[in-house]
Amino acid sequence: MDRLTCSKDLTLFLCGDVMLGRGIDQILQSPGDPALFEEYARSAIRYVQLAEAAHGKIPRHAPPDYVWGDALPIMTEAQIALRIINLETAVTTSDRHWPKGINYRMDPANVACLQAARVDCCVLANNHVLDWGCEGLLETLDTLQRAGIATTGAGGDAAQADAPAVVACGGGRRVLVFGFAATDSGVPRDWAAGPAKPGVNRLSDLSIVTAAKLAAAAQRLRQPEDLLIASVHWGGNWGYAIPATHRAFAHALIDGGFALVHGHSSHHPRGIELYRQHLVLYGCGDFINDYEGIGGYEDFRSDLTLMYLPRLDAIGRLLSLRLVPMQISRFRLNRPSQADAAWLHQAVARESGKLATIVARRADGSFVIEPGETAACA
Repeated sequence: MDRLTCSKDLTLFLCGDVMLGRGIDQILQSPGDPALFEEYARSAIRYVQLAEAAHGKIPRHAPPDYVWGDALPIMTEAQIALRIINLETAVTTSDRHWPKGINYRMDPANVACLQAARVDCCVLANNHVLDWGCEGLLETLDTLQRAGIATTGAGGDAAQADAPAVVACGGGRRVLVFGFAATDSGVPRDWAAGPAKPGVNRLSDLSIVTAAKLAAAAQRLRQPEDLLIASVHWGGNWGYAIPATHRAFAHALIDGGFALVHGHSSHHPRGIELYRQHLVLYGCGDFINDYEGIGGYEDFRSDLTLMYLPRLDAIGRLLSLRLVPMQISRFRLNRPSQADAAWLHQAVARESGKLATIVARRADGSFVIEPGETAACA
């Protein structure tokens, strides 16, 4: 996979949950077994039908780049050095589902979908990567490795699950991405990796003491030019409130040397904070999912999502953050209408304002955060 030669500054691409399983897997080039074990649906094809009833016909055997839609040219124009996603889908043919109600999987033959977006790192510390058991996790890890995509946050044992994804970005510089899963995101206790047990890097708590230990361990792996990123799956799916424990934990990670905190789990974007000139994303929102046509929680507009394009200086301080709004329709990312983009801006600006962060809106429809511009805390 090509890498851009990094200057002193780095531009990253970050997003929230990327769910390529279930209905989305069924419209890709190599759909897997559609069987589900949900009370709501017994076939993944049902989710395709719901989306089509809401927004129109969706192509079958779609090319690998289909779901990324209008996001791809923006990624290219931005000259991104590193692309990081939270992959909330097992990439497996395993039929041994974990009895948890909802199980996401994408057929390994569809891994080209991730390659089409030139994803560098998949964070796997989440509450869906073991949906198809340890067998499904191990196949996920193997598939992504063979595709040239780094992983973090889950592994064949605790040592692998705890280890960062180490991505070289030219000029001798590296970015180390650490994936963490919090208990309040719904990760089962049994999913924690052990000395000889596959699983996720599941945190016992979100205390400041734990954050300090994680930061100290990360510092021991750090080389002089490295940047450290903490990618945390935490919190519930709905609502804008950010627990005090999350803020304290994020601040402690930054204090310990992490350049950026990449939070995910919420189905819609949450507030953004600048802490000591470093970026904290408390909830990036879903980026790709198959939820079209499903009722409930309409007030949160989970069809509207964001591309996060932070530009960092040599020591990880935020120089600027560009936010590009997208809308999920027909299982594809599309540029939203002006009215929908304005709605999303209002929501993100309101919630970020509570964290003393100003989110401005540009003429091209994107949003921007510039360090030094702060609002009075609400």
